[in-house]
Amino acid sequence: MSIKPFNTEQPASFEEAMAELGQLVAQLEAGELPLETSIAAYKRGTELVRYCAAQLEKVENQVKVLDEEMLKPFVVDSAGTEQ
Repeated sequence: MSIKPFNTEQPASFEEAMAELGQLVAQLEAGELPLETSIAAYKRGTELVRYCAAQLEKVENQVKVLDEEMLKPFVVDSAGTEQ
């Protein structure tokens, strides 16, 4: 049985990385990969997890910036008007 090498390029998107990670997990859980291939799959999986975590952190930081700009404290002066 010929096993193709795992992709070593950075994923094009978060969704692509998650799809590839799902495939790797399924292959590893099936337990049919040779030891060396399992190690390579595990290594690729850790790379994909790091990539996904970094993408999520970027999005979280963007949301924080947007929240800070949009969610300003609601202040009413003594005359009852919004400031």
